[in-house]
Parts: sequence; structure tokens; C-alpha cells
Amino acid sequence: MSTTSQPLAPQIFDTTLLQLRRARGADRAADHDFLLTRIAEDFAGRLGGVLRSFPVAADIGAHHGPLGRALASTSGLERWISIENTVALLRQCSGVQVAGHPEALPLTPGSIDLAVSALSLHLVNDLPGALAQIRRALKADGLLIAALLGGRTLHELREAWLIAETGVLGGASPRVAPFADVRDLGGLLQRAGFALPVVDSETLTVTYATPLALMHELKAMGASNMLHERSRSPVSRRLLMRATEVYAERFALPNGRIPATFEIITLTAWVPHESQPKPLQPGSATARLADALGVAEGKLK
Repeated sequence: MSTTSQPLAPQIFDTTLLQLRRARGADRAADHDFLLTRIAEDFAGRLGGVLRSFPVAADIGAHHGPLGRALASTSGLERWISIENTVALLRQCSGVQVAGHPEALPLTPGSIDLAVSALSLHLVNDLPGALAQIRRALKADGLLIAALLGGRTLHELREAWLIAETGVLGGASPRVAPFADVRDLGGLLQRAGFALPVVDSETLTVTYATPLALMHELKAMGASNMLHERSRSPVSRRLLMRATEVYAERFALPNGRIPATFEIITLTAWVPHESQPKPLQPGSATARLADALGVAEGKLK
């Protein structure tokens, strides 16, 4: 008799370190949540255009609860569940507070009408698995809205560290996370069993007085390097100063400030339901495209 085991997802992130850093900065989380606030406003606008109710909603990876506060007045939303793995953050959330991680959702199948997530899913080691769990937790015709950081996020910082480490140390270690590519996420949604997937991207540029100011903000967010394969050696002053020099030399604006790019990718998808629109069968059209466009139809050579 032989058994076949499922391969484990690659360990991209040190999730224990991420949780420790978020716990350390939990008391000041609201001082550094400008990205979450922007996403919460966007989600409120998207839900405002959906003509149906969502009695039970779950915020997956809730941070300190900005989505819950922004969406509290959404029509038809009766019960809010905040799911967060860092207890010090969870205590600040609204609704029912549940300790849990996106890769091990504490939700029974078909128990929620709406799943939202802001800046948490790009930090899981098994994104396809996390999406599949969300799909199982949603009822038929349930809605997922999630925002992740995309591949252009912090490209300036990534380049500055790469050049600095290559010059100072003769080689580079991973320092900025490998964020998702917008072209792949629609396929992941379909693979997880979602229907009508829509993926859109927005690029936001934020400026800082210095590269060090940006690094301090990332640290306060709990978003500094938590890659599993990161170097464990302390960063020397020489290396840090070289990285800031490269950043300023290559990217500084005319006013002396430095830009930092954040690409926000938003996913919208539904659990399949018979009421949803479906594509027509091939050959079932009753009118010609040429007639609709008012042009002559001809054969390709």
C-alpha cells in the first residue's frame, strides 16, 4: 500500500516574526494605516454599488479594524466578524473578534455572505489555499473583495538595497517581498472556484523626506523584512548609508523628497450561483457582428 501526501507550500514568509512585529506596533497601528484607510474607502464605494445585502461578513486579516469601522454603515450588513492572528490588534476590531489566520480560517463552510481582506493575503505562504478556504466559507452567490500589494510595490527600495549589497558585500539577500502579479490573480480566483473574477490595479506614490523615513514607517507598520530566507546578520551602518545614498541618487524628486511606490491590486469575485450571468454557447448567436457594426463582412486571406 502506498500513500501520497500533498506538497507543503513554500515558506516565503516568517509568519511568527510578522506576528511579533505587528504585536509590537499594535498600540500605534492607527498612526501608520494610510494604505488601509484608502482601501477601506474604496471597498465602501464598491459595496455601495452592489444592489443586495450581506447579512454576515468576515474581515480576514483584520489588522486593527479599519475595514470594520469604514463599512459599519453598509446597508444590509447585520453581523461583522473580525479575524486577526495578532491578539493586540484584534482587541481593537469591531464586531465578533475571532483569533485566526488566513491560511487556517476558523469559519464553517457556507457560513458568510461577504468576505473582505485588506493587505493580508499577499503575506500568506499559500495564497491558492487561502482563497480556496475563503471560497468554502462563503455561501452561494457570496462576494469576495480583497486588496493585495502588487509587484511594483517598493521597487525603488528593492533596487537600492540590491545595488548597495552588491557593492558593499559582493552579493544580495532578499529584503523586499515578492508581491503578486496582477496577471496571475484572476487565474488563482478561478482555480479556487470563484466566478466572475475582476482584478484591477492602482499605483499610489507616497513621498518621504528621506529613505530612512520610509524604512521607519515600514517598521512601524510591521512590514519590514520578514522573508524566511532573509539574512540574519545585522545591517551595518556602512550598508545602510549606501542603500540610502543609492535611493536618493536614483529616485529623489526635484524638491529633495523620495518617492515610494505602492501597487494596490483589488480582487472581486463571486461564489457561483444559478442567478449569475453565463456566457452563451458557441454558435448560439442570432445576429452577425458585422451587422451590429455596420460594416461589410469578408473572409480573411
